[in-house]
Amino acid sequence: MSALPPPVRDPEAVKGVGFGLTAYLMWGCFPLFFALFQGVPAFEILIHRILWSCLFLIGLISLLKRWPPVVAALSKPKRLGRVLGCALLIGLNWGVYIYAVETQQVLQASLGYFLTPLVNVALGILVLREVMARLQLIALGLATLAIGIQFALLGEMPWLSLILAFSFGTYGLFRKQVPLDGLSGLFVETLLLLPLALIAFSWLSLSGLSHFAAELDTTALLIGSGVITALPLMAFAGAARRLRLATLGFLMYLNPSIQFIIALSVFHEPLSTVQLVSFLLIWTGLALYSYSAWYQSHARLATAR
Repeated sequence: MSALPPPVRDPEAVKGVGFGLTAYLMWGCFPLFFALFQGVPAFEILIHRILWSCLFLIGLISLLKRWPPVVAALSKPKRLGRVLGCALLIGLNWGVYIYAVETQQVLQASLGYFLTPLVNVALGILVLREVMARLQLIALGLATLAIGIQFALLGEMPWLSLILAFSFGTYGLFRKQVPLDGLSGLFVETLLLLPLALIAFSWLSLSGLSHFAAELDTTALLIGSGVITALPLMAFAGAARRLRLATLGFLMYLNPSIQFIIALSVFHEPLSTVQLVSFLLIWTGLALYSYSAWYQSHARLATAR
């Protein structure tokens, strides 16, 4: 009896996993980068993140010869409303995230990104009138319970987590309705934010409050903030083209998991019992959500066969 042949590996899928791991590992390690800024307010870092990512993307799009979709999008100003909405939401997300790192609230940031898939479920129900599976509804209920416990026992809402989760979740909702690939979409979004960033940069410079060009290290970090914004997105785009959505969904949990570990082991942020219970409830919800998504995906494949 001959041995079964080894399973055939899809080289494109292997590449896709590599790209996905690169993207989520980079995003997960962002707190280590933004913690390097000493004395630079989050608002100023956000300005430079917009400025330098825009310049970097101009060079990258020119190198890859990807201008046609950008020109097509900009030639129809009436259709830029949703892109502007995406730009404002991602700008808000970036700014709040940098503030969370600066104020040593990386655990809250981690919680926000753990909540994001469940916020997507809620938006699907409320906005798109989607019918969700029972397990997904239970997962949403567990997340709501976790937030309620924090509010009841700590006396305050985890606002940073909620703003990060809802801004990124709503960004994803809008982004689905924009016919632009990841690279072109990010460039158009940052381009729409560029006038505001230039005005803010001019005001900081004229007021003598700008940290740019004051010290070489700080200047290099401010410029680098734009580059590291684009690099994981490029890796994510490479993963999205090669992997199933379910696989990407599982990889996505790497980002907040790494942030959670960094918050505890590097920044030594305190984790109260209430916060731990909240995380456990949300992790349970995510496990149910992931199982439901995996089951539905396999059910669709079986039906297609």
